[in-house]
Amino acid sequence: MFDTAARYHMLHALGLILLGLAAARWPAPAWRCPGILMLCGVAVFSGTLYALALSGIGWLGAITPIGGAALIVAWLWAGWIAFTRT
Repeated sequence: MFDTAARYHMLHALGLILLGLAAARWPAPAWRCPGILMLCGVAVFSGTLYALALSGIGWLGAITPIGGAALIVAWLWAGWIAFTRT
Protein backbone atom coordinates (compact mmCIF):
# COMPACT_ATOMS: atom_id res chain seq x y z
CA MET A 1 0.00 0.00 0.00
CA PHE A 2 2.78 2.41 0.88
CA ASP A 3 4.56 1.78 -2.43
CA THR A 4 1.35 2.49 -4.38
CA ALA A 5 0.91 5.78 -2.54
CA ALA A 6 4.52 6.75 -3.19
CA ARG A 7 4.29 5.82 -6.88
CA TYR A 8 1.12 7.84 -7.46
CA HIS A 9 2.52 10.71 -5.42
CA MET A 10 5.66 10.83 -7.57
CA LEU A 11 3.85 10.50 -10.90
CA HIS A 12 1.35 13.20 -10.08
CA ALA A 13 4.09 15.50 -8.79
CA LEU A 14 5.56 15.23 -12.29
CA GLY A 15 2.06 15.86 -13.66
CA LEU A 16 1.83 19.04 -11.62
CA ILE A 17 5.17 20.16 -13.06
CA LEU A 18 3.85 19.47 -16.56
CA LEU A 19 0.70 21.45 -15.82
CA GLY A 20 2.84 24.34 -14.65
CA LEU A 21 4.92 24.20 -17.81
CA ALA A 22 1.79 24.03 -19.96
CA ALA A 23 0.33 27.03 -18.13
CA ALA A 24 3.55 28.96 -18.74
CA ARG A 25 3.56 28.03 -22.44
CA TRP A 26 -0.16 28.65 -23.05
CA PRO A 27 -1.28 31.17 -20.44
CA ALA A 28 -4.91 30.74 -19.51
CA PRO A 29 -6.77 30.78 -16.21
CA ALA A 30 -8.29 27.41 -17.14
CA TRP A 31 -5.05 25.60 -16.21
CA ARG A 32 -5.54 26.50 -12.57
CA CYS A 33 -8.54 24.22 -11.98
CA PRO A 34 -6.93 20.93 -13.06
CA GLY A 35 -3.83 21.84 -11.06
CA ILE A 36 -5.79 22.43 -7.87
CA LEU A 37 -7.85 19.31 -8.48
CA MET A 38 -4.71 17.23 -9.02
CA LEU A 39 -3.09 18.63 -5.89
CA CYS A 40 -6.17 17.82 -3.81
CA GLY A 41 -6.48 14.38 -5.42
CA VAL A 42 -2.88 13.51 -4.59
CA ALA A 43 -3.33 14.71 -1.03
CA VAL A 44 -6.45 12.62 -0.53
CA PHE A 45 -5.41 9.52 -2.51
CA SER A 46 -1.81 9.20 -1.40
CA GLY A 47 -2.44 10.72 2.01
CA THR A 48 -5.11 8.19 2.92
CA LEU A 49 -2.98 5.32 1.61
CA TYR A 50 0.02 6.54 3.63
CA ALA A 51 -2.14 6.85 6.74
CA LEU A 52 -3.74 3.46 6.15
CA ALA A 53 -0.36 1.78 5.69
CA LEU A 54 1.16 3.44 8.75
CA SER A 55 -1.75 3.36 11.17
CA GLY A 56 -4.01 0.56 9.96
CA ILE A 57 -7.16 2.66 10.34
CA GLY A 58 -9.50 0.79 8.01
CA TRP A 59 -12.13 3.45 7.29
CA LEU A 60 -9.52 5.54 5.45
CA GLY A 61 -9.73 3.04 2.60
CA ALA A 62 -13.26 4.27 1.91
CA ILE A 63 -12.01 7.82 1.27
CA THR A 64 -9.19 6.85 -1.10
CA PRO A 65 -11.38 6.50 -4.24
CA ILE A 66 -12.46 10.14 -3.89
CA GLY A 67 -8.85 11.17 -4.42
CA GLY A 68 -8.52 8.76 -7.32
CA ALA A 69 -11.60 10.22 -8.98
CA ALA A 70 -10.20 13.72 -8.51
CA LEU A 71 -6.97 12.65 -10.22
CA ILE A 72 -8.84 11.16 -13.17
CA VAL A 73 -10.96 14.30 -13.58
CA ALA A 74 -7.84 16.50 -13.35
CA TRP A 75 -6.11 14.57 -16.15
CA LEU A 76 -9.23 14.61 -18.33
CA TRP A 77 -9.72 18.32 -17.73
CA ALA A 78 -6.08 19.10 -18.54
CA GLY A 79 -6.31 16.98 -21.69
CA TRP A 80 -9.45 18.81 -22.74
CA ILE A 81 -7.77 22.19 -22.24
CA ALA A 82 -4.70 21.06 -24.20
CA PHE A 83 -6.85 19.64 -26.98
CA THR A 84 -8.97 22.77 -27.37
CA ARG A 85 -6.01 25.19 -27.11
CA THR A 86 -4.02 23.75 -30.00
